[in-house]
Amino acid sequence: MLAAAAVFAAPSYARAVPPLGELALVQPPPAVPVPPVRVWGGELVDLSTGTLLWSQDADVPRPVGSIAKVMTALVVLRAGDLGRQITVTKAAVRYAQRDGASSAGLIAGDVLTAQQLLEAMLLPSGCDAAYLLASAYGPGVPAFIAKMNAMAKALDMTSTHFSWFDGMPYPTEYSTYSTPTDLIRLGVETMRISVFRSIVGRPSYRLPATALRHSYRWDTTNALIGSYRGAVGIKTGDTNAAGNCLLFGAVRDLGTLIGVVLHARPASNPGSAITAGAQVLDWGYGQI
Repeated sequence: MLAAAAVFAAPSYARAVPPLGELALVQPPPAVPVPPVRVWGGELVDLSTGTLLWSQDADVPRPVGSIAKVMTALVVLRAGDLGRQITVTKAAVRYAQRDGASSAGLIAGDVLTAQQLLEAMLLPSGCDAAYLLASAYGPGVPAFIAKMNAMAKALDMTSTHFSWFDGMPYPTEYSTYSTPTDLIRLGVETMRISVFRSIVGRPSYRLPATALRHSYRWDTTNALIGSYRGAVGIKTGDTNAAGNCLLFGAVRDLGTLIGVVLHARPASNPGSAITAGAQVLDWGYGQI
């Protein structure tokens, strides 16, 4: 298997793959079938050649749930200082207990580094960890959300808007949104960063207890990791309006694929996006 870094971070990437907005220039022949999935939107790109293998409503903005945390991670990673210590507040714990938000189970008073909080946010999709990172790196939530939207603009994610730092439906179910094409761009950008690749590519992470904190174990919500050959990330998302979503990537000798599925069906099956992601990858590797 090829190392993910070889494709996502190699200098040759910029020459081999055209800007994602220009991928229509490398469209597959019309006769190529589409993957057998039921989704409201999606896209699959072969990064090895810059070929757009499949798209469905790729420019239609939709809610994306916790995939928004990928942008949260990118803002933090670009800011750096990942060793800074951040104290878990009661406010962060209370926030994650609201409205069914996903939680990393953080305990008030514990002290973790920003990098450890990235693990807590990206693996179990901890909204408590996202709250702490946004508060620290804004500083403050409004300033952090402004940085997320500025980053989206810098990446030419022209059909994306973040109204909240973790994809929770605030102030409405539809106020944070993106498109498959924009999310592919975000996924490529974050997967170029070795720390991010390392986090989203592992099935779990253990943090031992110290004098400053309790012990933690965080398991990924992305069931492709460890079960699908070559899977390297990236992030799940799920709200009532977003349905079951997945931004994903895989690296094999045949090539590196990155894709996204939004509102996979049946919506009643919490694993529908994982199943759809695997089907899209299987189909994609059958085309190259």
